[in-house]
This record gives sequence, structure tokens and C-alpha cells, in this order.
Amino acid sequence: MFEIGETLVSLEVIKEAFICDLDACKGACCVEGDSGAPLLEEEVPIISKDLDKILPYVDEKGKALIKSVGFYEIDHRDNEPVTTCVNNKACSFVSYENGYSFCGIEQAFNDKKTEFMKPISCHLYPIRLSKVGRFTALNYHRWEICSPACVLGKKEKTAVYKFLKDPLIRAFGEEWYNELSLIAEEYNRIGD
Repeated sequence: MFEIGETLVSLEVIKEAFICDLDACKGACCVEGDSGAPLLEEEVPIISKDLDKILPYVDEKGKALIKSVGFYEIDHRDNEPVTTCVNNKACSFVSYENGYSFCGIEQAFNDKKTEFMKPISCHLYPIRLSKVGRFTALNYHRWEICSPACVLGKKEKTAVYKFLKDPLIRAFGEEWYNELSLIAEEYNRIGD
């Protein structure tokens, strides 16, 4: 790991290759897993404020769940908010089209119904954030359903941090990202 400001970044973020391959996975990250999408505490009121604008983009089962129990719950392992899940699988915000899963929040954003794009945890995937003392740690998360993304990333020679440029800038700022890029370039120049 290396340090940039108040962050600790795993070397895998600059070493591993990754480009989402939606045609291969069909958006499985929205419907698989053992818990909902992690939410920052400040994201909960933002989603709540725009919920009526987002719900038209959500699958009927997700709408029913959100209306009955809400769109988030506190994860018992991390004690942090996560999206609720339909049948303990699909995120309550998922929508389906032609066999693909999509984020209803992001679709509402794309249609300019909300200014909130989607949870930063989803936007940053396959990077997962965690707290380590005063630092935010950025770790590369491996998940079998994303193996086609690793293959495509290798084919296109695109590292995780390059694929995630926009969400990393959204989360940490352009100056932070530029420093990350310089570190990555230096690391790649001198090798392991």
C-alpha cells in the first residue's frame, strides 16, 4: 500500500487490469452478493430526498420492498447503511431490461431527474473503501462474476485506477487522482 493524503491505496489498484464487460456479466453485481450496496451516511438523505423521482426507474419488486421496509438497512457486520435487497439478492434499486440489470438511481440521473449519480461504493467498484484509523483504505475486490472484466482490462491494457478515473475524482478530487497517476506511472516505469 502507499499513502496519498488521508488514503492508503493498495498496489493492486494500479497493478490489476479491469474494464466492466456488461455484455458478459449482464450487471450481475446489482443482483448478487451477500448484502446491499454500502451507502455513506451522507448519501442516505440525498437518496431519500429524491426517492419519488428514482422509484419510476426501479423494478416492481424493488418498489414494493422500498415501500414496505425502506431503501436501506444497517448491515449487522459493519454497522453501516446498505441498500435493502429483494429476496436477499438483488439491490432494491435494480431495474431490468433485455436480460441486463441496471441501477435505477443511475437511470434517473441519466434522465436528469436527480443530481445524485449512484452510491459511490457502486461507482468505485471493484475498489472497496474501508476505514483504517484516520485513513480511508482503497482495496481491490476480487469477485468471480467480474472475471470477464479482468480479461477485458488485460486485453485493453487498462488498470483499475484508469478505468475508475471519474469515480476516483468524484470521491477524492482531481489533485488526488493526478498524484495517484504519477505514482502509478513511476511504479510501472521501475516495475515490481
